[in-house]
Amino acid sequence: MTKVWLTALALLSTSVWAGPKVAFDTTLGSFTVELNDEQAPISSANFLKYVEDGSYIGSQFHRVIPGFMAQGGGFDKNMNQLHTYAPIKNEASNGLKNDTATIAMARTANPNSATRQFFINLVDNDFLNNDQRPPGYAVFGQVIQGFDVIQQMAQQPTHTLGRMGDVPVTPIVITKATLIK
Repeated sequence: MTKVWLTALALLSTSVWAGPKVAFDTTLGSFTVELNDEQAPISSANFLKYVEDGSYIGSQFHRVIPGFMAQGGGFDKNMNQLHTYAPIKNEASNGLKNDTATIAMARTANPNSATRQFFINLVDNDFLNNDQRPPGYAVFGQVIQGFDVIQQMAQQPTHTLGRMGDVPVTPIVITKATLIK
């Protein structure tokens, strides 16, 4: 019975996360995310647009809060805000949860304001889900390799820089972002 349960669980995991994969190299190490373009087609396509145009390269993880999340993609290593495409529709009602190692769209108080910034959940953040805090924050994938690198981000010293808090003292910069074909 255990073997049947494990096989069913493996098939469920595959069906939920069987989408495009993106490999990231950072100044702290490498990690890979797998997108769910079936349940989060708008967020996934938006994220891939920034990967494919190369504009995540040179951006940094500018907000890292231990026990919460690591946010990146919106600022260069000098904290200059980067160009964005138009904001996208919030897909937080897609059924995907802000669980440990998932990647979600960052946004302002406006639910439909997400552009290029994303965050990776360091823990289960149920309070960010649509069913807990409507309209929620849209999950669109998960880290499938190198989550230890994300965890290392949370161990780096941070400081306040201008109006921004929780900024790593030593910038954690994305040096490469590659869509795995």
